[in-house]
Amino acid sequence: MTNIRNFCIIAHIDHGKSTLADRLLEFTGTIEKRKMKEQILDSMELERERGITIKLTPARMKYKDYILNLIDTPGHVDFTYEVSRSLAAVEGALLLVDTTQGVQAQTLGNLYLALEQNLVIIPVVNKIDLPNADVKKTKEEIVKLVGCREDEILLTSGKTGQGVEIVLEAIIERIPEPKGSKDAEIRALIFDSKYDEYRGVVAYIRLVDGSLKKGDKIKFFATGAETEILEIGYFAPDFAAQKELCAGEIGYIVTTLKNIEGCRVGDTVILSSETSETKSRDTRLPGYKEVKPMVFAGFYPKEGQNAEKLREAMGKLKLNDAAMSFEPERNTVLGFGFRVGFLGLLHLEITKERLKREYGINLIVTVPSVAYKIFTKGRNEPTIIKSTAELPDPSTIERIEDPYVLADIITPKEYLGQIMKICEERRGEYKNIEYLGGENPRVILHYNLPLSVILVDFYDKLKSASQGYASLNYEITGFKPNDIVQLNILINGDSVEELSTLVYRDESYRRAREIAAALKKAIPRQMIEVKIQAAIGGKIVAAERIAPFRKDVLAKLYGGDVTRKMKLLKKQKEGKKKMLGKGQVNIPTDAYLSVLKRE
Repeated sequence: MTNIRNFCIIAHIDHGKSTLADRLLEFTGTIEKRKMKEQILDSMELERERGITIKLTPARMKYKDYILNLIDTPGHVDFTYEVSRSLAAVEGALLLVDTTQGVQAQTLGNLYLALEQNLVIIPVVNKIDLPNADVKKTKEEIVKLVGCREDEILLTSGKTGQGVEIVLEAIIERIPEPKGSKDAEIRALIFDSKYDEYRGVVAYIRLVDGSLKKGDKIKFFATGAETEILEIGYFAPDFAAQKELCAGEIGYIVTTLKNIEGCRVGDTVILSSETSETKSRDTRLPGYKEVKPMVFAGFYPKEGQNAEKLREAMGKLKLNDAAMSFEPERNTVLGFGFRVGFLGLLHLEITKERLKREYGINLIVTVPSVAYKIFTKGRNEPTIIKSTAELPDPSTIERIEDPYVLADIITPKEYLGQIMKICEERRGEYKNIEYLGGENPRVILHYNLPLSVILVDFYDKLKSASQGYASLNYEITGFKPNDIVQLNILINGDSVEELSTLVYRDESYRRAREIAAALKKAIPRQMIEVKIQAAIGGKIVAAERIAPFRKDVLAKLYGGDVTRKMKLLKKQKEGKKKMLGKGQVNIPTDAYLSVLKRE
């Protein structure tokens, strides 16, 4: 095991992780030059289109007499869980910083994750070949951030390959060899998994102790599922079958599992013969803290016959995306679907796109909302709700709390005032400021903010105020009470539950007017008058009216006394009064979507 090194690359989005990984694979001869292409580890079509890494990707390299196991990780805050799982499977991390941009918010976030795992950090300055590279300033920021010496920082260019050999040497010298013994009881950590149409459930493992080979009968500790290993191997970066994997190695196992729930990320793999409860408890690995999604949206198939297909697709996708959660939901208008939990809006967007591309399902997505904590009278324990349909009787509610995040905003000093103003306008609570130093100083601004304000247009406003220079990272810190009210929508006096929503009281009037105006535009005229009202409690705060169709009862008159005309109009008026409030208003799906659908 002395010749194995396990490491991953962490950085802010677009700092060159995948490009540096390309050079490492190329330099070590892992990929033949004729097969080499840009961002080779970003195998998903969606990753290539958007130029971002979505999934962690392992690859095994050979350099001199060493086996180097690399895990390329995402850089966006919405995929932090992918990064944390990667860090648990390795002993060291390359902290990559783009010298043209310097330390960014997600650099900070990923560094904290790595330090929590007690990993060896190797700071690397990337893109030194660019004309606007500011190596000196970037080094100063890294020294202040990591607390290392300046001569410990490596200089590379992922594009040209400059400094790649130095990086490989540093990995061997600085990152410790894996602990564990080949002769000990088998313990392996599942850090990722996927569903393969031809192979079935495939688990990505880091073997901590013992050795596994094809044909071994294994057990997953948490789920209790037992299976036989049909194939075992490592990532080259494609699947490369081997006879066995030993302690310290990273690889995959193909299982015989029919039920995809049997394989869970963070679970411990042991031999099925080791079924003793005491023994299993002792050998279980720590795994990961379970991620709790705080952003929820409804996913409904556009074609009703795809409901069962969507259920199967969600199960397979969950195997590959451990940060997502889902539960069945039925909407009287949109039909059968799921209430799906995400870590952020990009996570939602990527999931929707993957379901469309990988499983051919076109979706209707309702407006994203956050989870709320509801405290009711006479009950000590709060209830967490994911949609207003779960809201208890308003008369029993004591208070409502919404989730807050600790936001780290890194920005040049000159934009500080504008950014602080944006945070204050969105209920931000100022924490403190840190200075990164240098000739053109940048600052790290810490704010407590409601998660719901970040979902709307916060990031766009931030980029606009800082001319694109500011970056944002955040983590959920808990719930705080706010003045939140339920906004009900009434059509001709009848409450429409599907359109009710939770809003801040001081924003409720504006939101009520928006919804009423959207519904007036979307609901077609009826034979009766349609009254659209938005109410908070018993108070109407916004209203619109759709005039009814009116038949021209005078069309058949060709003259005669005016009293005859008035008689027909009076008769029509009395008929309208009889219809008032008795007709059923036809609300088309498009009207619901004008309010619910995410724009």
